Amino acid sequence: MSGLIGRKIGMTSIFDENGKNIPCTVIEAGPCVVTQVRTNEVDGYTALQLGFDDKSEKHATKADLGHFKKAGTSAKKKVVEFQGFEENYKLGDNITVEVFSEGEFVDVQGVSKGKGFQGVVKRHGFGGVGQATHGQHNRLRAPGSVGASSYPSRVFKGMRMAGRMGGDNVKVQNLRVLKVVAEKNLLVVKGAIPGCKNSYVIIQK
Repeated sequence: MSGLIGRKIGMTSIFDENGKNIPCTVIEAGPCVVTQVRTNEVDGYTALQLGFDDKSEKHATKADLGHFKKAGTSAKKKVVEFQGFEENYKLGDNITVEVFSEGEFVDVQGVSKGKGFQGVVKRHGFGGVGQATHGQHNRLRAPGSVGASSYPSRVFKGMRMAGRMGGDNVKVQNLRVLKVVAEKNLLVVKGAIPGCKNSYVIIQK
């Protein structure tokens, strides 16, 4: 799927032609530089490697600097491969937010906000161990029994328990593009997308 790398700016809302208030997310999408062109002859598949967001040379390895020098661009913080571009881009070309059009649907992938170590009520929606009766004064948010009987004498894999929550790769599909602001490289999509403000996201057509 073709697409771009972007940065989540934040959420806002706009009114449609019927006066309905629509929640939406603003994304700084591109411009992205083609840093490598994958071909069937060399790599066994066709794809474009895109780079987004400059970083200083002192924070880049020499291998990175040599790689980006071939494309005639500075070192990039985020590099992602995309497939399925209709146009034939060459090394060093810039791809802007104009590859998207208003009204089409996109998928947005990002890393969800980290919540830290959470219990089963917040993490999995458990109801706790009954009411505060029969001596259960401190069991309102407990997970309850997790083990089985003497057979198999263990806890099954995948048991829903307390643990680290968030920080996962999440893809939200079929978000409608409401606006494309080409002069500011902004993309406005309907609804929420994963990640905190200023986090990187991958937008796919």
